[in-house]
Order: sequence, then C-alpha cells, then structure tokens
Amino acid sequence: MEKTNEGAQNETKVMEFILLGFPGSHYLKMFIFIIFLIMYTLTILGNVAIIIIVTINQRLHTPMYFFLCNLSFLEIWYTTACVPKTLATILGWNRTISFIGCLMQMYFVFALGCTEYFLLSIMAYDRYLAVCYPLHYSTIMNFHLSSMLATSSWLCGFIIIFIPTFLIARLTFCGPNVINHFYCNIDSWIILACSSTYDVEITAFVISLFVILGSCMITLLSYIYIISTILRIPSAKGQQKAFSTCSSHLAVVIIWYGSTIFLFVKPSKWISLEMTKLVNILNTVVTPLLNPFIYTLRNEEVKGTFRHSLHWNG
Repeated sequence: MEKTNEGAQNETKVMEFILLGFPGSHYLKMFIFIIFLIMYTLTILGNVAIIIIVTINQRLHTPMYFFLCNLSFLEIWYTTACVPKTLATILGWNRTISFIGCLMQMYFVFALGCTEYFLLSIMAYDRYLAVCYPLHYSTIMNFHLSSMLATSSWLCGFIIIFIPTFLIARLTFCGPNVINHFYCNIDSWIILACSSTYDVEITAFVISLFVILGSCMITLLSYIYIISTILRIPSAKGQQKAFSTCSSHLAVVIIWYGSTIFLFVKPSKWISLEMTKLVNILNTVVTPLLNPFIYTLRNEEVKGTFRHSLHWNG
C-alpha cells in the first residue's frame, strides 16, 4: 500500500490486490486445478491445430477459414489472459496481483472478448453472402474485404475497451483489496473502489449494449435471411448442404452469446458475484475449448484434412 496526502488527511491507496479464486477444501481446489489445466491445454492444442490445418491445406484458403483462423488465434490469447494466473491462484502460489497487472489483465480479457463478438458477427455475414448470394460470393467477399473486416474487428475490440480501462485507472482503492473472482473482472474489482464508480458502470453498460446487442442483431438478421433462403431450396439434400456450412458457426454463437449476455448486459455491479464467477468459467474456459472441436466435428473439409495429415505423418 502507498501513503498519499490530500489536504490534511492521510489516505492509504491500495496498489496490490488478492484474487480470492474458488473457496473450498484443498482437495476441491486440486480437482478444479486439474480440470482447468486439462481444459487449457486442450484449448491451446485444439486451436493451434485448426490454424495449422487451414494453413497447410490450399483448399481451405477461403474467407470462411480465414475468419476461423482469426477466431482460433483469438481464443488462444483470450483464455491465456486469465487461466495461467487462475491456476497459480488456485494452488495458492501467487494470489496477489498489482494494480497495473490487474488493469492489464482486465483490458486484454475484455478487448479480446469484444473482438470475438465482432468476428462472430462478421462470420455470420460471410455465411449470409455464401448462402444467399452464392454466384457473387467470391467477388464480394474477396481477400481485400475479408482482411479489412478481420482487421477492423481487432482494432475496434482493443480501442473500445480503452475507455473503461482509462476510467478504472482513475479510481481510488483504499481497502479491502480482496477480489472475489479468479481474474480481474470489472464487476468484482470496482466494487472495492472507495471513489465513485458511476462513470465506469455506465460506460461498461453502454459498451455492452453496443457490442453485444449490436453484433447479436447482425448475427440474428444474417441467420434469418440464411434460414429463409435454405427453406426455399427445393431438395432436402441441397438444404442439408447449405445448412452444414453454417451449423458450426451457429453452435459457437449460441454458446458464446448465451453465457456473455448475462454477464455484461446488466445495470448494476451488485448482481450476484458468485453467479458471475460461475458463468465466467463457461465464458473464459469452456467456450474457447469447445470452438475447435465444434468446427472439427461438424466440418467435413477440416476433418478430411486432419485425417489426411495423420495418414501422411504415419
């Protein structure tokens, strides 16, 4: 802690925080540690495998798989931003985190989360063009447009989260310094502030509405047009083929939006922090793990390339 003088009074400013992690017995914590470690390892391996498979197969050098590589690369860093520190916290090795460290962790987790919303909405738009305008798809969604859309997603995600990060950096923390979470989540952190958090809460809420609901509307409208187009295809085989190109993305969208809308589209920091912690596990650990497996298991081209690679290596 750091002493500062303001007027005639001394004020103690907290410069270090303690992550509470998960309560429970030593055996429960070890069980959680093992589960988190396995899931984190599989997440890294699965997403790296997706990137390698798309890179080595020329047939997969299309906008859809370009966006998928962006998503896999993002998932690697999204889960890495919080899980390694969480593992150390669970074991009790290093539960403390500096103010700057907490601020940086929060920034990267939320910036990457925002980027994922933008990427998923762009992927929905890409599927809309592929299904609804198949003859013009390659002309519209060319390399230039796909690169510009992916770059814009990353830039917007990292720029928009700078605003609440700047506001949190100006808050004063006087104690207590225990964060009731396994990483520096905004809700669990700003509740400890001894200065007004109104600006942070309103800004975070507005950004949540813009990013989550905005991207959700784009995704929803894209799938309304996609489904209506698929239903007009005369043959059942044609309908199944058209839907198969969207099913993996749709599954990822449902899981992602289902967990995160609860977390961020709410007006107050006082909503159950324990419930927020539980849903965050699905958001930061489970979803990044499921994405590569969903795309692998439901995509014949990816599965075929993976089997060919194993056969070639054998």
